[in-house]
Amino acid sequence: MHKSDVLILGGGVAGLSTAIRLAELRPDIQITILTKSAKEESNTRWAQGGIAAVWNNETDNYEKHIADTLDAGDGLCNEEIVRIVIEEGPIRVQEIIDWGARFDKEEDGSYDLGIEGGHSTHRILHYKDITGWEIQRALIKKAASFSNITTLEHFFALDIMTQHHLGRNLTRLTPDIACYGAYALNKQTKEIEEFLAKTTVLCTGGAGQIYRATTNPMIATGDGMAMAYRAKCRLANMEFVQFHPTALFNPAGENPDFLISEAVRGFGGILKTNEGEEFMHKYDERLSLAPRDIVARAIDNEIKTRGVDHVSLDCRHLDQNEFIEHFPNIYEKCKSIGIDIFKDMIPVLPACHYMCGGILTDAMGRTSISRLFAAGECTNSGLHGANRLASNSLLEGFVFGYRSANAIAEEIDTYSIQENIPHWNAKGTTEPKEMVLITQSWKELKEIMSNYVGIVRTNVRLKRAMDRLFLLYQETEALYTTSKISPQLSELRNLITIAYLVTSAAQMRRESRGLHYNTDYPNQFDYQDTTFL
Repeated sequence: MHKSDVLILGGGVAGLSTAIRLAELRPDIQITILTKSAKEESNTRWAQGGIAAVWNNETDNYEKHIADTLDAGDGLCNEEIVRIVIEEGPIRVQEIIDWGARFDKEEDGSYDLGIEGGHSTHRILHYKDITGWEIQRALIKKAASFSNITTLEHFFALDIMTQHHLGRNLTRLTPDIACYGAYALNKQTKEIEEFLAKTTVLCTGGAGQIYRATTNPMIATGDGMAMAYRAKCRLANMEFVQFHPTALFNPAGENPDFLISEAVRGFGGILKTNEGEEFMHKYDERLSLAPRDIVARAIDNEIKTRGVDHVSLDCRHLDQNEFIEHFPNIYEKCKSIGIDIFKDMIPVLPACHYMCGGILTDAMGRTSISRLFAAGECTNSGLHGANRLASNSLLEGFVFGYRSANAIAEEIDTYSIQENIPHWNAKGTTEPKEMVLITQSWKELKEIMSNYVGIVRTNVRLKRAMDRLFLLYQETEALYTTSKISPQLSELRNLITIAYLVTSAAQMRRESRGLHYNTDYPNQFDYQDTTFL
């Protein structure tokens, strides 16, 4: 049984930012970070494009960035939260620079600011086409400098502890639910261990693995959101799943799909049919740099109406040396599968990229459960609304990591560790006899979500998805209650929960808005509250 003042689940930008700020504020408290894989592996690491912030005051200002964010969010952003993130963002970015993060610069020493879909000006700081990797590197190094931060790798969080584990019957209307820590599976010893804490922070990332095509790493299985839901926490806007318009189409197949950064279109890449004809003018006056929801739907429509597997991104007209300087990994990846981007167009298609909904939080990262905070992609902070503006995600992680840490530092002395939490009860369970029961259900889940709850939805498809998800849920719960816990089984269980929440919320929203497009309500805008109590 482990004890610490603060338990942070997840070691990406949100988790590390929270830990670092807390360590600065309160060197007297102990902070434990759990990561389900190696500490270098997180959703943050896979971010290519960059981080958006108002940096050049001659060409940009807060009001422009706020307006772009609100426009992308299609009427569902919380304007107060948008203003907080945009105005505090540059300060947080300067901090990561001070901690050693590198961003590309021009010859005169100024930052090379990129532009992506939905942005009205150049404001994206980036490091080549591996910005997330660079930010992760700098944060890990900074966190390691604090003696009161302990990072434990290869611990898979199973459930957060509440009064439920003390024998109390909780419902979603119970007013005083509190979090006392989490149960986690030590992947090396196969033992389930208890992590008790005064305060717990969920920074567990997204759930892209519910879809067949996704740019998310294998670890993106919605663990934090699923744990929060089981604990009766409030979640919201789960129907808004962002599909990145341009994942690389690889006939050989791969998981995750390789991302062709939106920054490539900001650099001058043009979306075309496979015959070389431009088509974005039919959908939006911003052409290839329209917001992601619009571009993804446009590509999806072109693929379906033409009966093809992909469309193309034309970069043949771009300066070769500058392209390779900005996007060395994209260039090498394309080359590795036989694509010379200066002679061939890049085959692309949409892939699941980001969850805009999640655990409902306030302006300080508090959830509806006492002593439980959340930050990053697993949350619904109010920043993204119905669609995330490109490169706002890393910014959100920094800002809410900082703000959550401030709130925790003020509150933590009012809490004590709950000592009488029981050990995990695995009595009567056995090793699963056939892993195919897990792997096949995962495949079925991806097919269900991809075919019925994708970029374009209908009421009939959503109903069919719910029927099939319920069967998967029953089968998986039966397996869960009789089998010894494994990461694979737990991830499947979490993904089924997320798939249910996405589909259920999509059924509740009887309109088309942002990332949720239902052909039964193509032009109907009728606000629906899809918060799960």
